[in-house]
Amino acid sequence: MNPVIITAAMVGAETTRAAQPNLPYTPEEIAEAAAACREAGASICHLHVRTDDGQPTQDKERFRETIAAIRRRTDIVIQVSTGGAVGMTAEERMQPLELNPEMATLTCGTVNFGNDVFWNPPSLLRTFAGEMQARGVRPEFEIFEVGMIANAMRLVSEGLVAPPLHFDFVLGVPGGLPATPENLLRCVHSLPEGATWTVAGVGRHQLPMGALAVVLGGHVRVGFEDNIYYRKGELAESNAQLVERMARIARELDRPVATPDDVRALLGIRSQ
Repeated sequence: MNPVIITAAMVGAETTRAAQPNLPYTPEEIAEAAAACREAGASICHLHVRTDDGQPTQDKERFRETIAAIRRRTDIVIQVSTGGAVGMTAEERMQPLELNPEMATLTCGTVNFGNDVFWNPPSLLRTFAGEMQARGVRPEFEIFEVGMIANAMRLVSEGLVAPPLHFDFVLGVPGGLPATPENLLRCVHSLPEGATWTVAGVGRHQLPMGALAVVLGGHVRVGFEDNIYYRKGELAESNAQLVERMARIARELDRPVATPDDVRALLGIRSQ
């Protein structure tokens, strides 16, 4: 059997409570959401943090407080974001790596992001990868365009990332690769043998891309970072509601839902 890894991306850096009133901001709110997502079937928590008034931040101490609050409640794998928010410096974005988390995202190239540019030149990729390697942090390659897979493999060839390799295809960002079945298949077919992958469909694409990933043997990311609706015109009640739906789809297709320990074994995550 090939268990489905469900990643809960609960916060992000763009969504606000004006758009989704149930968006968690504080460490305790995020921790409660993470525990609910774990109960619903998530095995990874993709973690952004906010200030109390909802501003995105990469402050190390805010991450420390939030991670501690999550750990008091659940055994979910914590994957910190090093993307932060568009416009943050590399130094800002790297702060949570100082906490030696289990996992972290590693965006593999520069991409237009709405009306902005998410800047990730090759030198920055090497800096981030080297820091993760030195700290024993398992990277997840964030892929917004097919060419970013080649960028990721360059880091592998340079000895900065070692297998097992795990990729996340972020599809549907305005300026990035559109979320279509054809584009997802192109990404999957471009991976090296033995790599695992997740898809994060943005907005209305979250459900169909996730369902397709389950069929294809991949894994799924859901949550308010990428999508705030349960169905057209209906806001989701919680991140856990989105997780539960994907877990139900996986089980209907005879794929069990992965536990955090399954993820740690599959992705070679070091013991804390």
